[in-house]
Amino acid sequence: METLMDEEIETHHNDQLEISEAINKVAEAMPALGIVAAVLGVIHTMGSITEPPEVLGHLIGAALVGTFLGVLLSYGFVGPIASAIKGRSNTDTKYFVCMKAGLLAYMQGYAPAVSVEFGRKTLYAHERP
Repeated sequence: METLMDEEIETHHNDQLEISEAINKVAEAMPALGIVAAVLGVIHTMGSITEPPEVLGHLIGAALVGTFLGVLLSYGFVGPIASAIKGRSNTDTKYFVCMKAGLLAYMQGYAPAVSVEFGRKTLYAHERP
């Protein structure tokens, strides 16, 4: 019975982690996308090399904005979202482990109050009721 519960909990946990891993892959790709934008901006700037310095300055600045945006989106938004989803998934799994511990303790003959304590001990200290 215990191994069956462990397999179900692990399956649920892995299903939940797929979402955060996919979002994390997007976050890892964002800086590279920013570099591609910068290269394209530099290519565009080189096509306008005969323009005055004021125009070239704007074109170079626009090329650098691509790099900045890729890094900002990766480390400022998409990466933290992936981490938050992963943390939420780990918390959900912890509750399933808590329920499993309580059920197994009760099945082994412990009193209900003691079984609840077995389950409660599996939770993080700041989450224990």
